[in-house]
Amino acid sequence: MPPFHDDAEDDPTSYALSDLENGQHERLLNTEDDSDADNYSGSDSGEKLVPPGRSITEKILGIRLSAWINGPQPPRPHKIEPIGGSIQNIFSDSLKRWVPESRQRALLALAFVVVWFLSFILVIHIGYSRDGDRVRLDCTSSLWPDTQTCGLDGAQCLPFDNHSIPFRCPAYCRDVPVLEPYTIGAEEINYRSLVIGGQAEGEGAPSSIYRGDSYICAAAIHAGVISEGAGGCGSVSLIGTQKEFVGSESNGIMSMGFNASFPMSYQFTTNGASSCTDPQWQAFGVSLTFTTVLSLFTTSSALFFGCVFSSVFFQTALASDTPDFASYDDVISSALGRFLPAAFVGLCMYLYCVRYTFRNLQAQFEKTILWLGACWFSAVGQELFDKIPISRLTPHDLQQQPGAITALSIIVSLILVISITQILAFRTEGRLGRYLALYAVFIFGLTVLVAIPRLRLRLHHYVFALLLLPGTTMQTRPSLLYQGFLVGLFVNGIARWGFDSIAQTDLALRGNAKLGSALPAIPAPIMEGNNITFSLDLDQEYDGISVLVNDVERFRALGDEEVTFTWTKAEGEEVEYFRFGFVKYGRLGGVELQDYTNAGMWAAENWTYVEDGAS
Repeated sequence: MPPFHDDAEDDPTSYALSDLENGQHERLLNTEDDSDADNYSGSDSGEKLVPPGRSITEKILGIRLSAWINGPQPPRPHKIEPIGGSIQNIFSDSLKRWVPESRQRALLALAFVVVWFLSFILVIHIGYSRDGDRVRLDCTSSLWPDTQTCGLDGAQCLPFDNHSIPFRCPAYCRDVPVLEPYTIGAEEINYRSLVIGGQAEGEGAPSSIYRGDSYICAAAIHAGVISEGAGGCGSVSLIGTQKEFVGSESNGIMSMGFNASFPMSYQFTTNGASSCTDPQWQAFGVSLTFTTVLSLFTTSSALFFGCVFSSVFFQTALASDTPDFASYDDVISSALGRFLPAAFVGLCMYLYCVRYTFRNLQAQFEKTILWLGACWFSAVGQELFDKIPISRLTPHDLQQQPGAITALSIIVSLILVISITQILAFRTEGRLGRYLALYAVFIFGLTVLVAIPRLRLRLHHYVFALLLLPGTTMQTRPSLLYQGFLVGLFVNGIARWGFDSIAQTDLALRGNAKLGSALPAIPAPIMEGNNITFSLDLDQEYDGISVLVNDVERFRALGDEEVTFTWTKAEGEEVEYFRFGFVKYGRLGGVELQDYTNAGMWAAENWTYVEDGAS
């Protein structure tokens, strides 16, 4: 890799204030001691040095604050003195001796990049070429997404039986939780994996049985079909209605039980599963080796950053943290579509932040360990970050997620400590004033966004990276670490999720959370044998009413002020769960289901009344 060098190092005076600012500052300091005497003794010209309404103390404090912000004179730019001296340049110096001409080094660099590209593509191709007609799933994929999607009697989620679906799951799906309260019969779960059932019917049973709304990949881990660390392939066989689902603990997942019927259930088969694994770590090995060698052999910050940025982006988008698409062709299309705008932002990062940190840096080992290591950690270390109990930075999530406020407090405290150390370092370089002004502009912009009506500020992690990156534009070891981490954080956010809006509507942020809508009043039902009848009143603000039986919508009435719903218990059923909710017409047609009541239970001719609250 050619040890291309950046342009000549900036004039040290570029880190300082302008001559005019320095001169004004010096004159203020020189007049500080004489100001009191001049004001009290007067002067022949009658001129006062202290402006009306401003005390001498205020003036002195202002001068001292300005002097402190301006820092030492002359400024002292930071420069990393490599540990071990020239030993850190042994690879780049050797390359210059072996390949002395710049043109030859450029061709060598081009060949090296081509070899990496072909190796990376080969690993990805081998990893996914065996998929055939398999459906790519993400960790939250389900055959029964929710009541709204599946509709009345689950008709939009057919078929329920006599159907098989080959699939591929990524690695690390075991601990992916539901992010909003999810009701299973009379129980409500949150922030845990959604796996219902899983205990085989008896000795010699071919496979465990799962309810249709279970997360497929987590259920496959529970059943032992795929592994947590490598993912895998399998096939889901739909087997129709199951009258009971027994929970069990297996492979680190505690599944939920459900003691009533559900129209969709499935088992797993493992055809070809042993030859199918998630190729992300093989691809990561190729990318890590490439970027490490490049970092040690090149002194060109532009070549290093451009290659690392591209490598990290495609490693994330195509292997480590791919978007949720059923086809890998869609994954490739998404990666290419997001790379161009991301590359433009990356260019701005380099021009305004990264090149100042790398300018004439002679510590190749430290750059590799601190900057490159932190970049890869934040880009592909999502399995570790997912253990932090913060799903989204919204007041709703912070209040309901256990441990979220504590985790946020720790993160904010850490950022505050880092900010103080960076402020002191900028002051030493004489650049604190301009960066305080820059962050004042950032704060003003965020304040404007907060003030926009009907929109909520959403600080995605790529936005955090962009906001904090200017605070790393100096050549210190902590700045190398912070900057690499933030670049990796930005790349992961864009490669995985794209440029999501910084200001979003409540609807976009709510997801599957409760709406806060009104709930129907449920009078005592009439029970006759296997029949139970409810008389329901429609609220004037809504357009209809809906009834769930065992978590499936079984009744919907529109436009009637009073409706009667009768349900007949199937033979062999012991328990039935009922939930009730209103329905509204959509603004452009269709119906929108509102919140449902907590479940009432009908068992052995006894009705357990609905508790207050929504589910």
